[in-house]
Amino acid sequence: MMSIDLTIVATALHAIQQGLDTSISLAGWTITAYSFGFVLMLPISGKLAERFGRRRVFMASSLVFALASLGCGMAGNIYALIFLRTLQAAGGAGFTPTATGIIVDHFGAARDRYVSFFGSIFPVGAMIGPIFGGYFVAYASWRDVFYVNVPIGLAIFLLAWRFIPHDHPTGDAPAKDMDIAGIALLGCGLLAGMLAVTVLGEKQGMGNLAMFIVLLLLAGLILVFFFRHVRRSQAPFIHPRFIYGPNFGAVNLVNMIFSGFVIGGMALVPLYAVNRYHISAVGSGTLLTAQGIAAMVCSLAAVMALRRTGYRLPLYVGSAMTIAGLILLALPPIAGISPYTWLAFAAFLVGAGNGAINPAMRNAGLQLAPESSSMLAALRTLALQIGSIVTVSVVAAVLAHQSNMGETLAWVYAVLAAIRLLALVLVPYIPEQRGAW
Repeated sequence: MMSIDLTIVATALHAIQQGLDTSISLAGWTITAYSFGFVLMLPISGKLAERFGRRRVFMASSLVFALASLGCGMAGNIYALIFLRTLQAAGGAGFTPTATGIIVDHFGAARDRYVSFFGSIFPVGAMIGPIFGGYFVAYASWRDVFYVNVPIGLAIFLLAWRFIPHDHPTGDAPAKDMDIAGIALLGCGLLAGMLAVTVLGEKQGMGNLAMFIVLLLLAGLILVFFFRHVRRSQAPFIHPRFIYGPNFGAVNLVNMIFSGFVIGGMALVPLYAVNRYHISAVGSGTLLTAQGIAAMVCSLAAVMALRRTGYRLPLYVGSAMTIAGLILLALPPIAGISPYTWLAFAAFLVGAGNGAINPAMRNAGLQLAPESSSMLAALRTLALQIGSIVTVSVVAAVLAHQSNMGETLAWVYAVLAAIRLLALVLVPYIPEQRGAW
C-alpha cells in the first residue's frame, strides 16, 4: 500500500488539477508534500516504535494512513489535499520501521531471510501503482486513487490487532526520555534540506539560486546543532553511532549511493524514453515494469543464497549488473535493436542489480544492533529517499538549462555509472556476515 502510493498519485496529477480547479504547480505539491512528510517522519516513527512498541505504532500508522486517505479523497480544495497528503505520509512512514522490527523480534534465527523477503515486495507496488492510477483516472475518478487505501488500511489494522503478537515488555517508561529537542532539530534540518533541493529542481533565476543557497546553509547549520546535541545528550533521539559510527556510516552511505541514486535516476527513464527516442508515454512507463520484475526476481534469488554469499559478494555482482545497465541506457541502441527493446533490457539489468544487493543491505545494518531494528530500518529508508530526491532535484536543475533533454539524460546515466564504479571502494567497509544473525 505504501509503495503503490509513492507512484499512483503521479498518474492523477492532471485530473487533480482539473477536479480542484488549481494550477499544475499546486497539484504537484501533492507529491512534494508526501515526500516531505515521509522523510521527516521516518526517524521519528523509528524512535516511537522503539519507545512505545512496534505493534502499537504499526497499527496506529495503518489507521492514520487509512483515515488520511479518506480525507484526501473527500478534499474540497488543493490546500486541504496537500495537508492531508502530509498526514498520509506520516502514517506511511511508520510501516517499514515497525514491520522490520516485528520480523526481527518474532522470527528468531530465520529473521535475516524474512527481512529480505519483506523487502522484495516493494517493487510490486512501484509496478502496479501507475497501472491502477491510470485505470482510476480513465474509468472512474481521481478520488478513487485515495479511496482504494481505506478498506486496505482498515483490514490491515484489524488483521494486525488479531494476528501480530504483542510487543515484548520493556522496563522503560514510554513517556519518558523522548528527546523532543533532538526530534525538532532533525525535523527542521531535514525540512530545510528538502526545501533546498525542491528549489534546486525548479527552473531558476538568480533569486531561486540564492534561496537554494540560503536553505542549504540553514539545513547544514541546524544539522550541526543536531549532531552536537545527540553527542551531548544522555538519551539522544538517534544515537550518533547509528548515523556515522564504525560500520553504520558505511552502510548508510552505500544505501544512499548504491540504491538511492539509482532509484532517482531510474524514475527519469520514462522522461528519457519520450525525449530521446520518442517512445509513447504508455510504452515508456512499462519500462519500469521490466525493472521491477528483475528487482523482485533477483531479490528472491539473493535471499536464498545470502547465508552462503555473505553481504559483500552480492554488492559486487549487483553493482556489475547495475553499471552495465546504466551504460546501456547512456549509449544508443545497436543496429537492428529497437530503442524500446534496448531500454527495456537496460532497465532490466539495473533492476536485477538493485534486487541482488537489497537483501544484503537490509541485513547489514540490522545485524549490528537487532535491538534497534526499527530505527535502523528507518535510517535505511531515509538514506534511500535522500539519495533519490537529491538525484532527481539535481538532474531537474540541469535539465532546466538544457535544450536537448534526451542527450543530457544520457550523460546523467553515464555519470551515475561512473559514481557507482568509484563507490565500490566502500564495499570492504560493509560488515560481513554468513549464516543467521
